Amino acid sequence: MNLSKKLTAEFIGTLWLVLGGCGSAVLAAAFPDVGIGLLGVSLAFGLTVLTMAFAIGHISGCHLNPAVSVGLLVGGRFPARELVPYVVAQVLGGIAGAAILYVIASGQAGFTLSDGFAANGYGEHSPGGYSLIAALVCEVVMTFMFLIIILGATDKRAPAGFAPIAIGLALTLIHLISIPVTNTSVNPARSLAPALFVGDWALDQVWLFWVAPIFGAALAGITYRCLGGDEQA
Repeated sequence: MNLSKKLTAEFIGTLWLVLGGCGSAVLAAAFPDVGIGLLGVSLAFGLTVLTMAFAIGHISGCHLNPAVSVGLLVGGRFPARELVPYVVAQVLGGIAGAAILYVIASGQAGFTLSDGFAANGYGEHSPGGYSLIAALVCEVVMTFMFLIIILGATDKRAPAGFAPIAIGLALTLIHLISIPVTNTSVNPARSLAPALFVGDWALDQVWLFWVAPIFGAALAGITYRCLGGDEQA
């Protein structure tokens, strides 16, 4: 597949992830009377990945996440020459999704970025007031498990055709666990996009949501190869 087509697919897919996932948090989580809450936001993030995996998985692999690209690279599933272009496409797609969300959200009277705009944070900016160390451990472990599931579900020896379901449900579960801790990242592009609009504390803390997911993903890539996953790569 032509690289430009892959990058376009990654751009569109990451746009959808941020618009669908962060959009559910910003627009619908606490909407009067029919707010979807933590359960709804968790499901929304999972559905963005599930739907895009079916839509563009055969084009780009549907990474939508720099950490996923790194984990697949370390796991022997992704060529190093495409890593930087993929990350750039994912970051730009995430920013585009956040920009669309901002245009929509700011159309309501009383909207303010000070409410967080679904940005990730720790300490006083953690939804549950969790510390930097708690956030770091959470993001590393959640991304590690996410990549183990991705690598396993897309293994040639796994049942064919079910990977998008497993991956989408995994992301839903991850959000159910970690929204109270960090608002859930496991995706540097998802974290950077709203942080650019919020600025201030969100940009100060976004480093953690690059370092922890990438480390966790790389560790998963190494671990899965040790389990024998590299035999089919």
